[in-house]
Amino acid sequence: MRPADRLFQIIQILRRSTQPVTAARIAEELEVSRRTVYRDISVLIGQRVPIVGEAGYGFLLDADYGMPPLMLTPDEIEAVVLGAQWVAGRGDPTLARAARDLISKVMMVVPETLRPFIVEPSVGTPPPRVQPFEPIDPAVLRQAIRDGRKLHLRYRSAEGQETERKVWPVILGYGEASRVIVAWCELRNDFRYFLTARVVSGTVLAEANGLRQGELHKRWMAWRAAGG
Repeated sequence: MRPADRLFQIIQILRRSTQPVTAARIAEELEVSRRTVYRDISVLIGQRVPIVGEAGYGFLLDADYGMPPLMLTPDEIEAVVLGAQWVAGRGDPTLARAARDLISKVMMVVPETLRPFIVEPSVGTPPPRVQPFEPIDPAVLRQAIRDGRKLHLRYRSAEGQETERKVWPVILGYGEASRVIVAWCELRNDFRYFLTARVVSGTVLAEANGLRQGELHKRWMAWRAAGG
């Protein structure tokens, strides 16, 4: 790894942590010696990067430190391209278009030397499978999730039984050949998973779930961590 790339990676490691990061941990991730990490930290501090800490305690990066957001490494670029390729092939039309636009925007702003990693990436996704018809527009559903709005669903079980549900959508999950709505179900008084292919009809209600932003997602994450 070039010294300049290593300095960038040290900043990235510090940016993603809210706790002090030891030189040993940084050295392990970068596969270098702790002495090299201490030297690089000194170089960064000399370049006025706001790093605080000391040997044996760990290092922190000032939370207000800003860095050009598209100073990407080749691996990061290929990660973006891989994710965008997947969404372009399997997302609904709105997301697919956004994914293609994202790749174009990244192409425009990265340095010329990094563009081959977008045009000829070393990663790729398999051909997408045909998505079944869905009676509720995924773009409308995503907006309902952002707005904290409830849904009225008519849902068909695997056995063919239909039920009426009022649900609080948390997230729209994308799979290889299907999509699933994760939601709090008022009928079952619990979180449930609804395959969009089994939704007979769906309507976004004017009624909101009454929770502050992010609270429903937090409850679902706790439910899932508990084995739900």
